Amino acid sequence: MKENVQDRPAAVCGADRPTARERAFHAITLKIFGKRERKKHMNWNIITDSSCDLLPSSSPDGGIRLTSVPFTIRIGERDFVDDEHLDTMEMLSAMEQERSASHTSCPTPDAWLAQFEQADCAIAITISSQLSGSMNSALAARDMALEKDPDKKIVILDSFSTGPEVLLCVKEIERLIRQGLAFDDIAAHARGFLQKTRILFALSSFDNLIKNGRIHRLTGMRPFFWGIGSGSDEGKIAFESKARGAKKAVQTLVSTMKEHGFIGGNVAISHCDNFALAQTLKNSILDIWENTSIEILPTRGLCSYYAERGGLIVSY
Repeated sequence: MKENVQDRPAAVCGADRPTARERAFHAITLKIFGKRERKKHMNWNIITDSSCDLLPSSSPDGGIRLTSVPFTIRIGERDFVDDEHLDTMEMLSAMEQERSASHTSCPTPDAWLAQFEQADCAIAITISSQLSGSMNSALAARDMALEKDPDKKIVILDSFSTGPEVLLCVKEIERLIRQGLAFDDIAAHARGFLQKTRILFALSSFDNLIKNGRIHRLTGMRPFFWGIGSGSDEGKIAFESKARGAKKAVQTLVSTMKEHGFIGGNVAISHCDNFALAQTLKNSILDIWENTSIEILPTRGLCSYYAERGGLIVSY
């Protein structure tokens, strides 16, 4: 007996099958909204070594993380890991009491790798490659991460600087991510950004910079004199001038900013246990350039080690 088509289940007859129009609509919907869904779940990690004075944080939605890999500061027989748990004041006191040599160690490749594995898109910014091996560690970690997952997006940026200049770049990258720019466009913009920003130092002591070979021994430095330094285009530290007293040091910083063509914009000031002088510098900048946004923050371990107590670092 031949089966009657009407006796078949509806699914067999095709009654529940989507029409060609329905299939086309479904394909278009998946194409449009599927991409939006993938973009929504894309997460970013902006990673610095601890030469940047920002502490780790996350955006409210968790889509953008700001993370850090630590330097280690060796003072006498003690190791101070430069993470968010470091007591910087304790480290400074130990440094000032210790007579033996001290030194710093850059983050390991494993520390960088752990952060690269946390996100789909990772942008790393290191202290100047002329001052540390941190960038080499980051490059080695990138190769390991891409070997495990070739689809990851990772870029390493040499800041040719340190401290607040890295902070300004992090803030710029975060702004571009929120605007929805593509990964490669953000990386290219960040490279150009770092070529335009500047960094200056006002330090009452250059001892650790000299002892660790970061700059040559200075001549003519006397008590109550401040040394004014800058970062060169090659990422090295250059001693520029001397200033008698903190007030004169602030005046010299501001006049140097004028010479560099600063006309207002974003400024970051890092201070080593000297908020009052940082505030004085901020007020002096605003007296001249009202259209300036200024962020003040304390130095973390590495910048505290080199700036030493009282020092200021400013980027713009």
